[in-house]
Amino acid sequence: MTGSSAPLVAIVGRPNVGKSALFNRLTRSRRALVERLPGTTRDRQYGRCRWGGREFRVVDTGGIEGDADPFGAEIRAQADLALAEADLLLLVIDASAGATAADHAIAERLRRSDRPVLIAANKSDRREAAANVHEAHALGLGDPLPISAYHAEGVGGLLDRVIEALPDAPPERRAPAGGDPPLRIAVVGRPNAGKSSLVNAILGEDRVITSDLPGATRDAIDSPFAWGGRAMVLVDTAGIRRRGRVARGAERHSVQQAERAIARADVVCLLIDPSEPVAAQDAHIAGRAIDRGAGLALVVGKWDLAEPGTDRGQFARRIDRRYRFAPWAPVHFASARSGEGVEGLLELALRVDGMRRRRVQTSQLNRVLQRAVALHPPRYAGARRLKLLYATQAGISPPTFVFFVNDPDLIHFAYRRFLENRIRDAFGFEGAAIRMRFRGREPERAEASA
Repeated sequence: MTGSSAPLVAIVGRPNVGKSALFNRLTRSRRALVERLPGTTRDRQYGRCRWGGREFRVVDTGGIEGDADPFGAEIRAQADLALAEADLLLLVIDASAGATAADHAIAERLRRSDRPVLIAANKSDRREAAANVHEAHALGLGDPLPISAYHAEGVGGLLDRVIEALPDAPPERRAPAGGDPPLRIAVVGRPNAGKSSLVNAILGEDRVITSDLPGATRDAIDSPFAWGGRAMVLVDTAGIRRRGRVARGAERHSVQQAERAIARADVVCLLIDPSEPVAAQDAHIAGRAIDRGAGLALVVGKWDLAEPGTDRGQFARRIDRRYRFAPWAPVHFASARSGEGVEGLLELALRVDGMRRRRVQTSQLNRVLQRAVALHPPRYAGARRLKLLYATQAGISPPTFVFFVNDPDLIHFAYRRFLENRIRDAFGFEGAAIRMRFRGREPERAEASA
């Protein structure tokens, strides 16, 4: 696995020139939101590109001159951080519009840097581009490279120029063979729950934009880091509102990215606002994480803003009552402002991940289940009763158990839950969703899943 020493290319420019489309093209992904609405990108989005035997990192930035955006100052600050750490600056302009005053202002900033600069004249496939692209020479940054990020035209030539301009990369550092893959932790919740503030507190830097205005985060932002000797990826996501309240366009795509982040996560930290701890939407988000088989931690954020004298134990019990469908999910208290509980949250994520990867010996599992059935036999369904013949753990991440029974149709939901609780009592699995499958003795029997 290549380390973070790979050279970095920063994609910069004014809003709505196609920076995110180019980022997606170079990284062969759809991680950055692409909309015609200016100001869609706000935070720095990192990815990797390999070309001509070289690998380099790419960072997408928000439109530098987005003054109309309520987050304009924060977007420019994020872009400035990307410029400061980049080895090569890639200025993207709209070839069909020519070089605008905003392009000239950005070019002046880039000329003052000590970094090499290339100009990508995007949207060059449009009819108006032929008459306007020559204006880019006036930016004083060399010849513009005509491309179309949408249609992949000219991108190969652009990459050739990028490779020529990049500094030599230091020797790659490779992870030891057999090392654990990075632990993916997704921070999710409703809008304005404090997700970005918590992510910044964990990373110790202003990695993502924070604001009292809901909807500051749009992309799902991956932030690789290491803690406790383990490589991790922290994913900040957009707030997830009820489907009926999600607007078309950028917000809808943001929510879809947040849902994909849940699907890719090892551990989901559901951030709960202490002023509204029993919201139905939070429970809905938790249900999505469980359905995906992710680990789940219920994180009460902004705990420094809780009413004075609030009893932590009583508050946790109130949350437990709301999340009766996941009594195994731990409740954790944290404050991004004071730092309380921040390191403890990472310790909890590691513990939950360990539970997701835990294996139980078949002999131990069957002893536990035999005692459970002896103490509480299943009820009859008509003239027949469920018989549990044998059980084994078939997989991890999430822990998956297969039960061989006389007839899967005889398993009742309540008895499934009873068996799961006995497994948890015996083996723990704190924070880990468990999957249970029931199979009949006959191979043609349909499988019933929990």
